[in-house]
This record gives sequence, structure tokens and C-alpha cells, in this order.
Amino acid sequence: MSENLRDALDNMYDARVPVLWAKVSWVSSTLGFWFTELVERNSQFNSWIFESRPHVFWMTGFFNPQGFLTAMRQEVTRAHKGWALDSVTLHNEVMKQFKEDISSAPPEGVYVHGLYLDGAGWDRRGCKLIEPTPKVLFTLLPVVHVYAINSTAPKDPRLYQCPVYKKPGRTDLTYITPLWMKTVQSPDHWILRGVALLCDTK
Repeated sequence: MSENLRDALDNMYDARVPVLWAKVSWVSSTLGFWFTELVERNSQFNSWIFESRPHVFWMTGFFNPQGFLTAMRQEVTRAHKGWALDSVTLHNEVMKQFKEDISSAPPEGVYVHGLYLDGAGWDRRGCKLIEPTPKVLFTLLPVVHVYAINSTAPKDPRLYQCPVYKKPGRTDLTYITPLWMKTVQSPDHWILRGVALLCDTK
């Protein structure tokens, strides 16, 4: 029995992801969560390849979400004659609907789901940040429409620039992109709260 096989069996017995698997996949707290993600990721890609482009994309299901968003930005740039990729930036709008309520893809950009607010709540009717519900650590965000605009001008300073991370461990390795969110309070209020969006809460 090889060292890699012994390590894999030991980790599987302890419900942990084998080291060799983790090197070529993604971080997960337990083998059960890892396998559930594997099935869901496969389902998204299988549907995309053999059926049609999804109306809503599961952000967590991408090994490289930054690459997915860059590809979308390139797609929008090519669709507009005279646009230069260097001057095209991402913008977003948080919808009122959840994944189940979406029946068609947006005319431009992509719908993404599966993001959780950490440190704040969400007013679905007003589409803005609010104080979190007591004892609720994470709040599922409705579908987000991410699109590209031909402008490098600064965003509205009244919007909170919310960082998006792959995992609860917030490091530069798990950072994806910022999303801009409406707020009644000053954006500084949420900065001090450390509010962020997570693709995965486990």
C-alpha cells in the first residue's frame, strides 16, 4: 500500500478530505461537505454542457470564480463595438428574487446565487443592508445580477463595497471581488462591522 493510499484511507475514516484530493480541488471542513459540493458542481457543469446555459449560476460551484467573472466581462465587451476591455468594469444589482423565482437569463451579464452575508442582514423589500437578526450568523442573499459597464469612474460613495470570499477564512487567497450594496447607514458603519459576502459558510 502506497503512502498516498494510506493517507487517503486514514482521512476518509476520520471524515476528512485526503491531502492529495485537496491539492487538486477545494478546501472543505469535512469529507461529507466536500462530496456534496462535488455532486452539486458536477450537476451545474453537466446541465451547462448537455442542456443549456444556466439562467442562474452557483458562484460556489466554480473553482476559479474570478476567471468566470472575467470571462463574462470579456463577453459583454465583445458584444459592444468600440468598448475596450481595459475600460470595462464590473457592477451589480441585488435582485428581490431567489434562484427558484428566476425563469430566464438576463439580457446581459449573469445572475449568481449562493452568497451569504456575514455581519449584516438584508432587507429584501428595500434591497439594502440592515442590522442582522439576533443569533443569526449568516443571511442568504437573493440572486445578484452581475454585469459590466463601460466606465472606470468611481462608484457611488453611498454604496458599501462588500468584499466576496470563497470561505469564512478571509484571506487574499480566498478573496474574489467586491460587490456594491445599498445602505441607509454610511458605508463606514459596515466596514467597522466587518461585513462581507461568503460563497460558503462551512
